[in-house]
Amino acid sequence: MGAPACTGVGIVIGVPEPMATELRRARASFGDPMAAIIPAHITLVTATETDDWKTMAAHVREVAKGHAAFDVTLRGTASFRPVSPVVYVQLAQGYEECTALHQEMQSGPLARDLPFPYHPHVTVAHDVSDAGMDRAMHSLRNYEARFTVRTVGLYEHDVNGLWKMREEVALRG
Repeated sequence: MGAPACTGVGIVIGVPEPMATELRRARASFGDPMAAIIPAHITLVTATETDDWKTMAAHVREVAKGHAAFDVTLRGTASFRPVSPVVYVQLAQGYEECTALHQEMQSGPLARDLPFPYHPHVTVAHDVSDAGMDRAMHSLRNYEARFTVRTVGLYEHDVNGLWKMREEVALRG
């Protein structure tokens, strides 16, 4: 598979089923139109441009080899309001591991300044009405789910504006 000359890269931890469907349905119920096209995930590296896919992918694989599989517990909601119109499910477990992966991956060929400090989370409402944001905060306040992270997804922002997984990268163990 040939690599594009310059493309957007995203690296995420996918939330597995059945939690992914639960969170997607919840996100849609709050009026978030992105629920239909964005699966539930924890972002490790947000949209970052690269003109050397091969070097970037090798970097991601090398970082992943240095990190063992780990458990994530999602619990309760929080918001980035008023700074950003986002309600999210919090990481009660796995926060430190996600942060460590982010710091190492967002270096070398993926190094860049970010507009906000990194904060691992699962978005459940983004750019929706205040009422939708409030419903998201309230309805998922007692949400809890657990899963083990064994892989990260390496995504490309394609010419149609959609994110497509190019590779699933295994963590150590």
